[in-house]
Amino acid sequence: MIDGARLVEYLSASLDGARVGLAEPPAPVSGGFDTTIYSLRLVGVPPSLSGPLVLRVMAPHSDPRRALREQAIQNALAEQGFPAPRAPLASADPSILGAGFLIMERLPGRPLLGMRRLGMARALVRAQRRLHALDPEPVLKAIEGAMPDGSREHTVDGQLAQYERRVARSALVGLAPSLGWLRAHRPTVEGPTVVCHGDFHPQNLLVSDRLELTGVLDWPNMLFAEPECDVASSRVILRYAPVDLAEVPRSMTWLVRAARLALVRRFMMGHRRAAPLAPSALRYYEALACMRGFLRVAEQRLLAAREGTPLTRIDASRFGERLARRFARLSGVRPSLPPIKGSSR
Repeated sequence: MIDGARLVEYLSASLDGARVGLAEPPAPVSGGFDTTIYSLRLVGVPPSLSGPLVLRVMAPHSDPRRALREQAIQNALAEQGFPAPRAPLASADPSILGAGFLIMERLPGRPLLGMRRLGMARALVRAQRRLHALDPEPVLKAIEGAMPDGSREHTVDGQLAQYERRVARSALVGLAPSLGWLRAHRPTVEGPTVVCHGDFHPQNLLVSDRLELTGVLDWPNMLFAEPECDVASSRVILRYAPVDLAEVPRSMTWLVRAARLALVRRFMMGHRRAAPLAPSALRYYEALACMRGFLRVAEQRLLAAREGTPLTRIDASRFGERLARRFARLSGVRPSLPPIKGSSR
């Protein structure tokens, strides 16, 4: 649980000594892959902070400056009329809450995943194309203003450099050939560079009852790249991200899988009808998205083996192996992941 007194002290100092208070204790909110999220209401604050808020606290091991980049990204997108949550405050000082954090508005709507399934692919395509139509230059300038040279972290080359550091740090020799393939086959950029969300899927989209877009959440994976980069990343998530089938009768699991494949087909068809997609770029960026997924799984398995910590449901599943097999089909290079703790494989 966060230290409410430290948070109030920070807010009062940030708002020139205003008498800030908590209307109620911050309440944990489900969601957040590598962050902790709370709902928040404040008193004694300016209008920009007087409504429902979200406190997003980074993982302690992550770079606390990530909060400043996310704030810059979200605010720059909101300035262009895109429904990213505005973030009035952010801090890279881990002494306050133990990690970097940002405070942002809580947008209306419900996750697209929880709404009726009919029309989901169309809503995804429409929202993603709306994002890609924005001007990336103000977003890039906002990141640089918040953190000089910080925009490099949001390029494909910057992402590859980050992956290389992580592979070297954890001595993941079984993933080194995969990185070599991604470096050697980096496509020449032919189309325009756009703002790519990088994690664009139904759980990160908020919509109204009529499936009108009200918000897009979770921006740490934003990249400046070709549209194919974002489309391929979404395809990997829609096709391979684990689905909880615990409450689905075994006799009906085939129907869930068939519906999922149909969603992926409709999503890709919707994009291809709207604008051409370069097959070679799609192939490369799908491999890149697979790398992001199985690299994280590999890191978590090594950590669990070394420190005896429990694995998450995703990391203990065959999700990483499925992504590795897909990467092999795309590239001809087969990644080798650490075995699941307690498994002979």
